[in-house]
Formats: sequence, structure tokens, C-alpha cells
Amino acid sequence: MERALGRHPTMRERVFTPEERAYCDAKARPAESYAGRFAAREAVIKALGGYRGKRWQDISVSRAPSGAPAIRLEGNAKVRADTLGVSKVLITFTHERTSAVAFAVAVAG
Repeated sequence: MERALGRHPTMRERVFTPEERAYCDAKARPAESYAGRFAAREAVIKALGGYRGKRWQDISVSRAPSGAPAIRLEGNAKVRADTLGVSKVLITFTHERTSAVAFAVAVAG
């Protein structure tokens, strides 16, 4: 992720929301946090079965009051979730210096 952010200066603004950028940039190793959030987006897209017209910022990672990660869907991601009858998306992710992994579950009802 560090390399991708360095090669593509506008990636931060295209992919991540202002809130996510503020959170990640405040970390000691921002690229790790960005990688975790990017992995979370990819996991959510897969949980929604993939869809056309996706915008990266239609899926964002925030924190629940408990501190757990939470997914916010907007735009085409929200439309896709509504079409599938998805009421919420659960997410977990982890990241280290060289890798990031995420797992998302789309919950119906």
C-alpha cells in the first residue's frame, strides 16, 4: 500500500473518505491503516456479490461506539445492498507492515 500511495498521489482522495484519511494519517504507520481499509472495501464488494458502477468512497470504514470497525454504505453500494435485502455488513480486518486481510459478512433482514 505504501508503494501504491507513493505512485498514485491522488489515490488517497479517490479511494478514502476525509474521515478515513484523517484517521489513517494520524497513525504512526499510515500505509498499514490504509491497507486495512482498502482490504475491507474489497471484502464488502465481494460480500455484495460485486457490482457495476462502484465508487470506492461508497464504502467506508468507521468505528462503532464500542471501538469495533463498522461499514457505512452510500450510493451504488447502498443500492446494491438494498437490492439484495442486506440490512448491515459486518467487518473484521487486520493489518501488519506487509499485509492486510479483511472478512465481511452481508446480513439480510
